[in-house]
Amino acid sequence: MHDRTPVLEFRGINVHYGLVHVLKDLNLTIYPGELVCLLGGNASGKTTTLKTILGMVQPSSGDVLIDGDIVTGDSTTQIVSRGVTMVPENRRLFNRMTVRENLNIGAYLRTDRDALEADMEHIFEMFPRVKERLNQKAGTLSGGEQQMVAVGRALMAKPRVLLMDEPSMGLAPVLVQQNFDIIEQINNDGVTVFMVEQNANMALSIADRGYVLLTGSIVLEDTASNLLANEDLRKAYLGEVE
Repeated sequence: MHDRTPVLEFRGINVHYGLVHVLKDLNLTIYPGELVCLLGGNASGKTTTLKTILGMVQPSSGDVLIDGDIVTGDSTTQIVSRGVTMVPENRRLFNRMTVRENLNIGAYLRTDRDALEADMEHIFEMFPRVKERLNQKAGTLSGGEQQMVAVGRALMAKPRVLLMDEPSMGLAPVLVQQNFDIIEQINNDGVTVFMVEQNANMALSIADRGYVLLTGSIVLEDTASNLLANEDLRKAYLGEVE
C-alpha cells in the first residue's frame, strides 16, 4: 500500500524494567502525514512506547527507526533534532516560568531564529488565549490553558512528528473536543501525529489508523473507521461499556 519510507518504525521492540517485560516484540509503522493512535488501558505500555521512541527508555532488543535510519541508542536530544517532539502527559510545563519562556524552550534546538516569530504568531492564531497569557507564570493557568501552551511549546520545535501522551487527560469534556480539533488541524498542516490515548472514541474519530496495546503486546491494528465500527473489539480490549 505504501511505497514511502515510514517516518517512524518499531521492529521487534522489547523493553524490560528490571525483570518486568513491559513491551513485547512490538512492531509499529507510521507513514508521513498520518494520524495514528495507540489505544490501551492503564499499564498497557503506552507511555513506555513513546519514551522508547524518544530514547528516554532503551529497548532490550529490537530497533527504532526514523526515516528508515536506526536510531536505537541515540539520545533524546538527537531524536528531537530529527524532528520528533512530545506533548507529555499532564502537560509538564515549567510552572515558575512565563508562558513565553515555556514556548521558547520548545525552540531550543532550532537554528532558524528568523522563522521563530512567524511560528509564534501561528500558535497565537491557533490559541488566542495563549497570547493573552504570555507574561503570566504557567503555573497560574487553567488545565485547558496549560494544554494549549504544552501543544504550542511542542510546535515551536517545528516537529515533523508530534507524539502526544494522553492529550485528553484531566480536561473538561468541552475542552477535550476542542483539543482534538486542534490535533486534527496540526495533522492537516502536515505534521505526522502519533497519539497515545485512553479515550478511544475521540481518538479514533480523528485518526487514520489505530493500534490496540494490551499488557505490552499489540493485539489489534486496523483503520480507525474499522476499529470504531467494531464494538466487540472495543469492549474486549478497551473495557468500554455503552
